[in-house]
Amino acid sequence: MRKLILSGVTLSLAAQLATAQIKLPSPSPGATLTQTVGTTDFTVKYSRPSLKGRTPFTDAFVPTGKVWRTGANQATAFTTSTDVMVNGKNLPAGTYAVLSMPAMDNWMLIFSKNLTVTEQSYKETDDALRVSLKPEMLAQSVETFTINFSDLTDSTASLNIMLGKVNAKADLMVNTSQYAGANVDKAAADKPDDAAVLQAAASYNLSKGRNLDQAMEWINKSVAGKETFRNLYVKSQILAKMGKVSEALPVAKQALALGQSSNDATFPFFKDGIEKSITDYTAMMPAMPAVKGKKKAKK
Repeated sequence: MRKLILSGVTLSLAAQLATAQIKLPSPSPGATLTQTVGTTDFTVKYSRPSLKGRTPFTDAFVPTGKVWRTGANQATAFTTSTDVMVNGKNLPAGTYAVLSMPAMDNWMLIFSKNLTVTEQSYKETDDALRVSLKPEMLAQSVETFTINFSDLTDSTASLNIMLGKVNAKADLMVNTSQYAGANVDKAAADKPDDAAVLQAAASYNLSKGRNLDQAMEWINKSVAGKETFRNLYVKSQILAKMGKVSEALPVAKQALALGQSSNDATFPFFKDGIEKSITDYTAMMPAMPAVKGKKKAKK
């Protein structure tokens, strides 16, 4: 009888805690991971079970060859702000539930459009994308399930899914040049009279060798709006890249003189670069033909 009473009290207490929504420790705590690659933002929201003496990828814990929510509690969520290539296959921008089918020689990584999917409710027809991963063996065992990003460049990254001594890695690639260029064009169009924005847009095109005529148009408007040593220096570099060294040289000299006379605290960081450009442009100038002296008339 006493056991029945205690069971009733326990169930009642659990019901009260659930109703009151009291935050309690979770055996698989939640985590949110964000990573920017180029201009693309990735977010992963997942729960992190620990081994606690168990061996993963066995029938007892995370069985192989079966759909797994790739974490614990609710399905792992993956958000990408732009389209991304996952192992060479396109995944449109959006939020997806991440499922997987672990195996020691080949994992299947699944991005599902059903954000509330579970192992029991999973349907292949809801797949947005599925790719094969080649798992790697780790030297050190990972006690708590971990998802992270590594090997970052401005357009690529690795998405790592790790538990025990296994790392299933996916290669991510985004078209940063396309998205960055679109952002630059939009910013210049939205603020056509903002000297700083136009200078930044021109600088980007200069750095990528992209549409130098447009870059020159932007930097000329920036200089016309507010002349600074920075936008003059950018203009000189664009002219030089267009092969117009004779025009670039006086503009670079003007940038140096303006910077030296200004009280801009950032000028010392630019000074050496401007002076080097002046030296380079001077060396690139065509040599002037020597002036021949008149011969003396013979008596």
